[in-house]
Amino acid sequence: MKKETVVIVAGAGPSGISTSACLNLHSIPHIVLEREDIYCPIWTKKSYDRLHLHLAKQFCELPHLPFPDSYPTYVPRKLFVQYLEDYVTQLKVNPVYNRSIESAAFDKATGKWLVKAKNIKTDDMEEYSSRFLVVATGETTDPFIPEIEGIESFSGEFLHSTKYKTGAPFANKSVLVVGCGNSGMEIAYDLSNFGAKTSIVIRNPLHVITRWMMYVELELLKHLPYDMVDGFVLLLSKFWYGDLSKYGLTRPQEGPFAMKDKYGKYPIVDVGTIGKIKSGEIQVFPGISSVKDDEVIFIDGKSYQFDVILFATGFQRTTQKWLKDDEDLLDKDGIPKQSYPNHWKGKNGLYCAGLARKGLYGTAMDAQNIANDIKKLL
Repeated sequence: MKKETVVIVAGAGPSGISTSACLNLHSIPHIVLEREDIYCPIWTKKSYDRLHLHLAKQFCELPHLPFPDSYPTYVPRKLFVQYLEDYVTQLKVNPVYNRSIESAAFDKATGKWLVKAKNIKTDDMEEYSSRFLVVATGETTDPFIPEIEGIESFSGEFLHSTKYKTGAPFANKSVLVVGCGNSGMEIAYDLSNFGAKTSIVIRNPLHVITRWMMYVELELLKHLPYDMVDGFVLLLSKFWYGDLSKYGLTRPQEGPFAMKDKYGKYPIVDVGTIGKIKSGEIQVFPGISSVKDDEVIFIDGKSYQFDVILFATGFQRTTQKWLKDDEDLLDKDGIPKQSYPNHWKGKNGLYCAGLARKGLYGTAMDAQNIANDIKKLL
């Protein structure tokens, strides 16, 4: 039997629950479909213990519920998970869990979206229909592990960062972290603190900033042109960290926030990793060429033995596998074709939330824009 509603929201991450909350406040009927068994699974199930929000809390609030005054400026994971629980409870967000969307197609005859979702618990296929569809599956969907020659022969342990909680089990082990985004850098720091012999692969140029530089940037953007602020933050970083090339780190030609907006490459918000790299506590290696047994061969020809390889290599989106009839909203990688702030609305009642590479700040804005637009159209 087909279930009919006004809006279907795909995903119950921060974007999905924000959209649901905003729709609730407008009394717009909707269904949120989530393939996991809990809301915001990246935060509630798949994040490491020492994780904190990199932005000050005022930039990370979801719509219609401020953080408690008692929360610190940079909210730790445990408190953020509590905030998410309060959010879904107080704003009456009720996702339908264990539902994997297999297809979503627009029926021109009825002017509605037809969504087929598999009930993961029973294997049954369910059908839903709605006038509007919101893609809120987020930037972080399916864990990605790159193909590396010989990785299947690795005799040690290898895991994705979504399986990592703390460095405690890795004490005295030789661990190679692959991936130098914020997760990789912070996990390397955490491993080192727990006594792991830690190394990290850094293949590409990257920007490193501090939390206070990030805060300065967001405040200055209220008053000054983007390029000027980006250049100023880059100067601050060079002054603060000095020349990092002798440690295996180079800076890109473009500024830290230009890189984020153009290529989705976030600057590294340093939690102490750079100090450990400078002191030699964390080793930096170039790209991996291949793996053989417990040995990793790098592109410079050198090889070393490791007990553990941890992939902090991010995620890939699979929207293109199930979303049909989208002409102009998302590209093949599941990222909006239109640039911010005009990225969130497509044709035939199709929207996307939380895909503008603006973090939780962008998520909140998208959710409110979408709910207001649907209200207007109704």
